[in-house]
Amino acid sequence: FRHVIEYRSEDPLARVRETVTTARSILAGERTDFDGRTLSTHGYRLLMKKPEPAIPIHVGALMPPMLELAGEVADGVTLNMMPVEAVPRMVEHIRAGAARAGKDPATLEIVARFQVCVTEDKASARAVLRAAFGPYFATSVYNRFVAWCGFDDEAREILAGWRAKDRGRVASGVTDDMLDRIGILGSAEECRERIEAFRAAGVTTPMVSPFFPDEQVMWRTFEALAPR
Repeated sequence: FRHVIEYRSEDPLARVRETVTTARSILAGERTDFDGRTLSTHGYRLLMKKPEPAIPIHVGALMPPMLELAGEVADGVTLNMMPVEAVPRMVEHIRAGAARAGKDPATLEIVARFQVCVTEDKASARAVLRAAFGPYFATSVYNRFVAWCGFDDEAREILAGWRAKDRGRVASGVTDDMLDRIGILGSAEECRERIEAFRAAGVTTPMVSPFFPDEQVMWRTFEALAPR
């Protein structure tokens, strides 16, 4: 909606709330007429008929304030890069937001995107994942998030390495334990067991995202984890 919405503020919670409100009205076929704290839009309407059935709106969220807002205003929540131990806490905040809006928390879809690799060579998979995760976990948002998830020492080491422009220190801060608990890698059976553990913790829709840069490994991962 960048071409039809004027954004005026960087307040993330207000911006997400008002964007969801605006997107919902557009998807309902209404002409926009909205002035909020963070955005305004007037006179825009879909050229096509409104979608049927209605398109659900999901909000990506990590920390408690956004998790609660997602539970309050969205139809679903998308999670990312957390260990299974953090999921019940995240779900608790989502449900608190839903309850605040008078919604049944059970109606919310909780999606989680997992970095997955079906392989017998865990060392090689970890090396690829470590290179990808290091810069992510050095950013302020994800650094705070992984610390909140229980990786306090790792978060401090990664941030210190990033500030020192020491790539080796950043990489060493992303420990094997961290990779094995956030990523999903190993045999097909191991990967299935890990995904089921996340389901049991509260994820309703696991999303498999193969990360290994080899097409054969990617297809093997999809095929091994396809519904039976």
